Amino acid sequence: MTKTELNKYRQMLETKLAELSQSVRDRDGIAIEKSPDALDEVQHAAERELAIRNLDRDSQLLRNVRAALRRLNDGSYGVCVHCDEDINPKRLNAVPWTPFCITCQELADRAKEENLDVLEELMVA
Repeated sequence: MTKTELNKYRQMLETKLAELSQSVRDRDGIAIEKSPDALDEVQHAAERELAIRNLDRDSQLLRNVRAALRRLNDGSYGVCVHCDEDINPKRLNAVPWTPFCITCQELADRAKEENLDVLEELMVA
């Protein structure tokens, strides 16, 4: 991978890092609000659950972006962390924080769907 391409990915990742860092700091949506009306309580609980899910998703994505930046710094960016094959540039353009090639990502997704521990084995490898 050329230095220009690496700089492009670094810029994309740093932009995403700044965006996610801001959204993870905003935790107003998870505040518990009491209401005398039971229907309002249910509505607030549903909104809070959605905010928690979004925060969880953004936190996971933030960890992935930070890991991709570490791989950029150590020279292993663009290589699948599981099979050590190069990740297709089209995939990196679409998902620059991806740690897996498409084949290993499909394996990880299937494992997640089936609730298997293979995903953790992939991440460790």
